[in-house]
Amino acid sequence: MIHAPQLIVSHAPFWHDGSSVRSRSCHTMAAAAPAAFVGVIIYGMPAVAVLCLSMATAMFWEALFNKAARRPVTIGDGNAALIGLLLAMMLPATTPWWAVVTGTFLAVVIAKQIYGGIGANPFNPVALSIAILTVAWTMLMDVDNALRSYDLGFNMIYPLGAIKAFGPDRAADYSLVDLFIGRQAGGLGTGCGAALIIGGAYLMARGMVRWEIALSFLAGLFVTALLFNIFAPARFAGPGFHLLAGSALFAAFFLAPEDSSSPVNLLPMLVYGAAGGMLTILIRNIGAFADGTVLAVLMINLVSPLLDKIKPPAIGKVDQDA
Repeated sequence: MIHAPQLIVSHAPFWHDGSSVRSRSCHTMAAAAPAAFVGVIIYGMPAVAVLCLSMATAMFWEALFNKAARRPVTIGDGNAALIGLLLAMMLPATTPWWAVVTGTFLAVVIAKQIYGGIGANPFNPVALSIAILTVAWTMLMDVDNALRSYDLGFNMIYPLGAIKAFGPDRAADYSLVDLFIGRQAGGLGTGCGAALIIGGAYLMARGMVRWEIALSFLAGLFVTALLFNIFAPARFAGPGFHLLAGSALFAAFFLAPEDSSSPVNLLPMLVYGAAGGMLTILIRNIGAFADGTVLAVLMINLVSPLLDKIKPPAIGKVDQDA
């Protein structure tokens, strides 16, 4: 008796596309490197110290947790190093060592490994860590307070902090060209719009991040800021300022599109990204925080599983009510 061959069905993905976690981590670190390099040029050796300590301790926490949980050591995939790099880029260059170590512990152990490791985290590890640090040590994470000792020949007052404290007229103190080339106070790797755009374009061209999320995030931010500015120009700054100030570009390319915490279908990705941009402006303009980017990312992470339920009807499905 001849048995017909059986079809074995498993869950997606059905074949490997040749990519690896290590290659994705390396490409993302390469894309972030220009913005980090600009931060090193501006802030000098303190920025180098924060970058090196953050990456080293992120890998240390991952290796330590793997050993304690009796799991295979995964620092070779580069994800922990990537988390350390992105976390450092959002910190002020003067962040003390103990805060950097705490931040990497929160990002790697609390926000990633506790949930099961890479691919299982519901929130972006870097965004969650920065949010906790900001709530726990507000003055430490306040850019104006942290960078008070710097005198680099240009306006070192945090643009979004100036807007929050003194109103939209302070936006005139910052030209869009200055913001674009990084002449603004902020996280050591989030200030240079040109470098971040180059890195983001590289990631989208390589398929490492979904352009649908990154561009819809920026579009949602731009349109929402434009509407605020049109209806109340005396109260709210224009969209160009909001696009280049703070960590908006960094979030659009390096935080919001993170694979584990973002949707996978087309329409959910567009809604997810646009909602993140809209929430960023709402928090900046009418919220308590000067830069609401991190909180906006965490909120869209929270609703990502719900958004992924938005799906077109299956091909060939018959409407039972017809």
